[in-house]
Amino acid sequence: MRVVAGAARGRRLVAPRGLDVRPTTDRVKEALFSSLQPRLPDAAVLDLFAGAGGLGLEALSRGAATVTFVERARPALEALRRNLDAVGLPGGHVVTGDVHRALEGPLPGAPYDLVLADPPYELTDDELTTVLDVLVGHLAGHATVVIERAARDAAPRWPAELLPEEPRRYGGTALHRASRATPDADPSPSRRAP
Repeated sequence: MRVVAGAARGRRLVAPRGLDVRPTTDRVKEALFSSLQPRLPDAAVLDLFAGAGGLGLEALSRGAATVTFVERARPALEALRRNLDAVGLPGGHVVTGDVHRALEGPLPGAPYDLVLADPPYELTDDELTTVLDVLVGHLAGHATVVIERAARDAAPRWPAELLPEEPRRYGGTALHRASRATPDADPSPSRRAP
């Protein structure tokens, strides 16, 4: 596992052993972030079910202003903190705990321009729908949400506030993407005071 591009390009990342964390492959990361690159400079990013932080760290490396990582598993959190130290880029915030509970309160860096989510395989469709319904309250007016799922899994049930695109499949992985469209939405990432 490594950072594919940007300021920390090539930096090796650690991941805990076992099936609890499934790092996104370099091929999928490159495809995803190539499509997101125009949205990344100065963006506020939320990395849900962050695992060892591969997606959020890629966003930081490619110019995101801040990334808030939400993870609850102790081995993944240890790897995430080691990876943040190894990459050495400012703007990373770790929220320890369950994604559902974290979304019920305020989160650092909100509202978010981009949300990256790689939920565990055992998360049910109903649980994912609940997460998405609550997530809307943390989004900027022009936000994009990307969910990584197994290609065999059903597409997410997006809230009415999010307009889905066609999923993109890469082997056994599918990327589901939707954008929040509001009439007064500024297409550029929100600018925040330091």
